[in-house]
Amino acid sequence: MTDLGRNVIQLVGSPVDEFHAELSRLYARASAAALVEQHRVGFAYVAPGGTWQFPDGLDAESLAAAEPLPAATGISRLAEMRVDVVLPQMFCHPGMTSYRALLDVLGLPFLGNTATVMANTADKAVARALVAAHGVAVPAGRVVTRADEVDLPLPVVVKPARSDNSMGVSLVTDRAALGAAVGSARSYSADVVVETYVPLGREVRCGVLEVDGGLVCLPLEEYALDAPIRLPADKLGRSGGGDLRLVAGDAGRAWIVSDDDPVVEPVWRAARACFRALGCRHYGLFDFRIDPDGVPWFLEAGPYCSFAPSSVIVKMAAAHGYSLPALFDTLCHEARIEAA
Repeated sequence: MTDLGRNVIQLVGSPVDEFHAELSRLYARASAAALVEQHRVGFAYVAPGGTWQFPDGLDAESLAAAEPLPAATGISRLAEMRVDVVLPQMFCHPGMTSYRALLDVLGLPFLGNTATVMANTADKAVARALVAAHGVAVPAGRVVTRADEVDLPLPVVVKPARSDNSMGVSLVTDRAALGAAVGSARSYSADVVVETYVPLGREVRCGVLEVDGGLVCLPLEEYALDAPIRLPADKLGRSGGGDLRLVAGDAGRAWIVSDDDPVVEPVWRAARACFRALGCRHYGLFDFRIDPDGVPWFLEAGPYCSFAPSSVIVKMAAAHGYSLPALFDTLCHEARIEAA
């Protein structure tokens, strides 16, 4: 550990359910392992139900040994800690919004986007409207609660307005299937977004960093598509032992796009516009569908980075020449987060 190391607290877990808590632990463990060589890394863990813990690690034994605290006590302890920067690693809706707002209330600096930005991007209908107002192409769409409200020509993509990892997403080519698709989406969110299906060309993600007062677009990551749309199994899976694992970046399923690819410049332009439209800070991540004519269409924003080696922004940054520690330090410096 160097003298310049920061006191980093990873805010981990989920008050909502074990799935989101497990996903949070998966990323945070890998992030901590990558950062601990240069920084002092600790954990504030929120368990399903809302109790707080301050474990030595995120393995089962460390969590079992850490005293569970009422929320008020846990928040007070966090506020009293000597913290240079908090890394929010919570992926449920309250984790991405309310707990980030809590950090602002406590006056604790954190790396990443604000609660407002996370709330706006978590609602796909809101994110669509914001980026469209800044000239970014979005598929024609409607927000519905019933199948008989869908007045778009088929095929359409039906998705929950507020859900991640493609949960509840369907491609509908037969109007008789609309009811089931809307019902599936509504099991995740009261509002449902129905969009015109963009014919399959390519699907890419673009990361954007704030560096030296400007926006730096990172090399694109492209995803293999064996079906018309990406589904939950394309993103998350289980190991043979039952542990949650990320599959989107498995060999052959994703790759970095060469900067001289003709799709890169139009995607970069759209990604910069998305960053500004959504009010992002520090970094942003945006998904685009590329139609057969090479036009990028905004799908959604995922403006978070776990600073784990498997994080998409980390992999893109590596292709741009930033090591994981250099990326973390650069963004902390840009955010004026230095060691105390």
